[in-house]
Amino acid sequence: MQKPHARRLSARADSDAASDLRSEDIEASHRRDFNESGDVSPRESVPSRHNGDDGAPLEMVAPCFRNTRGGFGMSERRTPSIKDVAERAGVSYQAVSRILNGGGRASEETRQRVLAVAQELGYRRNAYARALVTRRTLTIGVIADSSPKYGPVSTLAAVQAAARAAGYTTLVATVGKPTREAFDQILREFSEAGIEGIAVIAPRVELAMLAEHSAVGRPVVVLAPGETQVPGAVAFFEDQEQGARQATRHLISLGHRNIVHIAGSQDWLDGRVRVRGWQAEMRAAGLPAPRIRYGDWSGDSAYAIGREMCDEGLPSAVFVASDLMALGFLRALYERGVRVPDDLSIVGFDDNEFAAQMFPPLTTVRQSFAEVGTRCVEVLLDLLEKREPNLEPMTPTLVIRESTAAVNTRA
Repeated sequence: MQKPHARRLSARADSDAASDLRSEDIEASHRRDFNESGDVSPRESVPSRHNGDDGAPLEMVAPCFRNTRGGFGMSERRTPSIKDVAERAGVSYQAVSRILNGGGRASEETRQRVLAVAQELGYRRNAYARALVTRRTLTIGVIADSSPKYGPVSTLAAVQAAARAAGYTTLVATVGKPTREAFDQILREFSEAGIEGIAVIAPRVELAMLAEHSAVGRPVVVLAPGETQVPGAVAFFEDQEQGARQATRHLISLGHRNIVHIAGSQDWLDGRVRVRGWQAEMRAAGLPAPRIRYGDWSGDSAYAIGREMCDEGLPSAVFVASDLMALGFLRALYERGVRVPDDLSIVGFDDNEFAAQMFPPLTTVRQSFAEVGTRCVEVLLDLLEKREPNLEPMTPTLVIRESTAAVNTRA
């Protein structure tokens, strides 16, 4: 006699198999409708040319159709079905469905045979037809800032990878200048596409504000540094303020007291929380916070700041809001003959892939973008399944290399 848990698993597997079969019936019905109405059904491809946005011709692929009666119509070679795979592999269609869905108790030999047959026949499940049957699209909408900068791009890639690993596809919309009209248009398009939940990657203050009160009738997770409350959505973030405090604390532990911060853009939440972290740690150590130097995340802005600071007089240490800015700042120091870390210590933020290759290798705060993406998707899936999500912020890691040294070791 089956245990209750085993019966539930069996029932779910049978339901999945039935869904696969019904989705194929829907697809087959569509194919019949096309044929009977005289419309076409894609089978072979022939090249076609169209003009792109710039007027240049684009190579496109247009469907070509043939049938046994000549002319156009249904192909004599139909799309393989789950029953074709089952017949060729010598198993039931339920077994095929369980194996292709990653479940079931089939032997490894049977599993490999089914996968090989499915590949040989070119069997592909129709996601749209399956969605009609299951009423699940397994699609997540992602709204992201269109900035090509390291943080937003890495976060977007991490969210997409985590969603894919969880069996979800992503529909991505990027936003240049955030406006209510543009944001609402994206939400309408997502709703029409049947997305199940939304992740908003909001490095800029404006985009985080637009995510408030979205009222889309679906779970919304907002990745907004330092924002614990986003009305109408769930906020999740990596604690960059703590990362900034770690960087500043490290310099204080080395005996530095005059620690300048070169900040990123203040219309970015990342820039604001890193300033807060530096200020809080200086205050906790009883040290005065020197004048902040504001950059715009670019290496050029930090290079210009570095030249000014060399003219005005240098502190003993600098915490720079990003590794790219640290690179520009280092160039200015090198041109003036300032030795790092002998004359001045530097800490960056991000742990960009080039940080370890800089001269000297850069001490920096590492953000785990892969883990941010995984946790974001986990929170969204918890909301979809009506579970309580884990919203505890992640903490970045200080990576100590060779760009920092104790004050008393400097020449």
